[in-house]
Order: sequence, then C-alpha cells, then structure tokens
Amino acid sequence: MADFRFIPITPHPQLSAHVAKIHVFESSGHLDSQERKLIVPNANFKLTLTYRNGMVADIGNKTFIQPENKLSLTGIIDSPVMLDTFNAEPTGTIIIELNPQGAYRFFHLLYAEVKNQIMQLEDLIGNAAAELQLRLGETTSVDLKVQLLQNFLIKQLEKTAPDPIYDYCINRILSTDGILTVAQLEKETGYSARWLHRKFSEHLGTGAKNLSEIIRFKQIYYAYSAGVNFQNLKNHIYHNYHDQSHFLRAFKRFTGHTPTDLQNSTNELSTKHYRT
Repeated sequence: MADFRFIPITPHPQLSAHVAKIHVFESSGHLDSQERKLIVPNANFKLTLTYRNGMVADIGNKTFIQPENKLSLTGIIDSPVMLDTFNAEPTGTIIIELNPQGAYRFFHLLYAEVKNQIMQLEDLIGNAAAELQLRLGETTSVDLKVQLLQNFLIKQLEKTAPDPIYDYCINRILSTDGILTVAQLEKETGYSARWLHRKFSEHLGTGAKNLSEIIRFKQIYYAYSAGVNFQNLKNHIYHNYHDQSHFLRAFKRFTGHTPTDLQNSTNELSTKHYRT
C-alpha cells in the first residue's frame, strides 16, 4: 500500500484573497486498490505541477494525464474525480487551488471550455507557460518551485482589474454557504438572472446556481470528511437541503456514492484533501 500525504503551504499575502490553498502531494507509488481514489468537488480551480512521475485523473467518461514537469489547469469541477499516480514510482505534485473569485484574475480564458477539464497551461496561455515550465524544470528545490509559481501568479494578478459585481456575488454565495438564490442576487445587484449567468460563465465557467450547489455540499462534506457521523449531520442537512432525499441526490452527484457506501469504504485521499 502506497503512503501519501498533503503538505500545506501558506500562500503569499498578495495571493491570499484569490488562492484557497497550496499543498504538495507526495505518494510512494500507486494508491492502494482498496482506496476509492476519490476527489470531491470543492469549487476551486487547480494549477498543478507534477514534478516527479505523473498523475492520471478520470472525470466523467474522460481520462486526463498530467505529465511530469508540465503545468496543468483544472477548471471548475462539478462531478467526482478519480485520481491515481501515472505509474508505481514515487510522485510529487504541487497544487495551487484558486478560489471561485480568483481564477479570472490570473488567466484570460473562456472558462466554460475548461469546466470539468484538465488542460496543459501551455495550450491555454502559450509562451508564458512554456517559459515558466523551463524554469521550473531547472529548479530542483520544491520550495523554489512553489516560489516561482507564486511569483508568476503575482505578476498575472497585477495585469488585471477586479470585477466588483462578480466579486460581490461570489462573496455573497460563500458567506451564505451556498444558500443564497439567484433571485436574491438579482434583487441585491439589480442585474437580471441572464446577465448574471453570462458574467459567471465568463469568469467561472458555470452559473451561480451550480456554484451555490457545490458550495452548499462543501459545508456538509467538510464535516463528513472530518469523521462526523451521518446521523449527526442531520441538523445541517435540513438547514441546507429541503429534505433528506434532496441531500442524498446531491451526495450521489458529487461523490458518486451514497453516504453509507462511502462511510464503509477507504477514502483517505478525499478526506485528507478536504482537511488539508
């Protein structure tokens, strides 16, 4: 059975408003066959550098390979991801997770095209990514690689201006744990649901309603991953969902399993990722 761990790294202060977390994932080889290898959506984009070995991810019916020493960007995900190392060798990966308010400040992309996708950053932004990859490949220290990546993001951040209306909507969704409705956003901002959907598609790649559903489930799954028994989650479930069947549909959508099925299996990858 392969040992693996997530090593948290504190983001640079200039990035803290837009970077949810940074961690280094290390594994001694393939994950155990009994391990679910599950990553549950958390509404964050992922900028990834696999500096040793490679990673393989299944999203829906597609398989994505993250090669060694290549930068990849994962768009917003709204379905479960199955993850494993490319081969049985030791693996090292730096993962910078950009929060829903952060991605559009770093990259000028059609974000709907990277939803549920893992794409080579070089294919998305060209020479800037290629040059950064070369510098990262010449650097042996993981700490220096993280520093180079953060310096790159700081420079990218300086090139863009914030979008106040979009940022307001994101903050409201996050502050209400995904309970806020699109109708309430219409009332508070004075913009129509169609205009808001277009804005979210432009900056996020999905609509406000879908983001709210991910954020709402995130609150439950965070407690679940920390070991809180399903029965003890009922008060939170009824606060966030119409009834238990509504919650069970969300649980199946984002994890691919029922709570009982998942609780009776080995799922350390998902729980450690959420708790890091």
